[in-house]
Amino acid sequence: MKIILASASPRRRELMRYITEDFEAVSTDCDETLPEDIDPMAASEYLAVLKAKAAAEKYSDCTVIGCDTTVICGGEILGKPKDKAQCIADISKLSGRTHQVVTGCCIISGGKVNSFSEVTDVTFKKLTAAEIEAYSDTDEPYDKAGGYGIQGLGSTLISHIDGDFFNVVGLPVGRLFNELKRAVSR
Repeated sequence: MKIILASASPRRRELMRYITEDFEAVSTDCDETLPEDIDPMAASEYLAVLKAKAAAEKYSDCTVIGCDTTVICGGEILGKPKDKAQCIADISKLSGRTHQVVTGCCIISGGKVNSFSEVTDVTFKKLTAAEIEAYSDTDEPYDKAGGYGIQGLGSTLISHIDGDFFNVVGLPVGRLFNELKRAVSR
């Protein structure tokens, strides 16, 4: 069965190749507004289900994977910074603290919907204002949840992680591989 990755993210496409080369990546067009009362830890999985269902409408004869990643610090979801001021504010919140990166995934195969979330704890070093400013002056933060990329310059901001590195990049490769095998074997 053909696999559709409902994601425009180049990082997810690259990571998906660790699972299989036999997939097609497509962009989805769905309303990604979160319910006001949603638990931040459930937000990624909620959005992953929306994206997968939107793609499954067009590709009903395929196995569809939807994904979404959120960065949560102190119970607050930190999205993609809109500008330098927001980037500095978000990286300042993360400085010296441990936060959670949650990637929600949804697999729709043969009409069955299976969703899950993977959580990785990421701890930032205590950063100086100059370090935060220098990072915010790069192009890296502005298309990433939480305003940093662990696979790039953002790696210099981090003291350690507890969990799946690839989850922080945007796709929990090992878990998705196992869940995908189960979903298509049913």
